[in-house]
Amino acid sequence: MKQNVPLSSIDDCSRRFAGMAVVGRLANLIKDARLDCECRSRLDETLARFTALEVRRAAREHLANARCQRERIEAILFFLQDLDEMGAAERDRSVYMDLALLFDDIASTAKEGAFSMRQLSLSAVQTGHR
Repeated sequence: MKQNVPLSSIDDCSRRFAGMAVVGRLANLIKDARLDCECRSRLDETLARFTALEVRRAAREHLANARCQRERIEAILFFLQDLDEMGAAERDRSVYMDLALLFDDIASTAKEGAFSMRQLSLSAVQTGHR
């Protein structure tokens, strides 16, 4: 099943994934270099710490994004209150389209929030932290 995810989330996710992939490739190059000095273990520890920090940073960003999307939905719901005062025979038919667009905004905003929460759930599984 194909998910409709906002391009901004995909772009951000792609950048984060690319950044983490660079760290992984760098770690592999260091392993292949077969360093036999005591700095090797320090370098491995530093890379592991950096990776953990990046995972936590991305998780915080996903949570902040989901909260932002919730606030945006709350703001849109305020404008949808006009629906309670409308009838089915409004003279200005464009108001129905305006409200439809507000519902569309809620749907796309909710998808972006859901995407962030899914990414956060995957992050928690990968790091072993909840």
